[in-house]
Amino acid sequence: MGTANNRMFSRRGCCVLLAAAWLAAACAGAPVQTMSDTRQTIRAAESAGASEAAPELLAAARDELRRAEAMIRSGEYRAARREAEAARQSAADALSATQHRLR
Repeated sequence: MGTANNRMFSRRGCCVLLAAAWLAAACAGAPVQTMSDTRQTIRAAESAGASEAAPELLAAARDELRRAEAMIRSGEYRAARREAEAARQSAADALSATQHRLR
């Protein structure tokens, strides 16, 4: 019985280790999806007229995205993810400001 329990623990422990390794790799990799989401949010803000309604916010989003791209090129993936998230938030704020202005 002890051997069966050890084998089960071993399998469970192995699965937990593999899941943790996968999660660590996912977090450490380039923030591809975050960058894509950010670009889409910027495009949506541009299409809604943020260039006229919220130019400072849109410019901030573009600048933050450029910084995130530079960080990716230098391998700073965590910092790039944070910068891309900030860019997405700036773009979302620009979009929101544009929509409020149209009401």
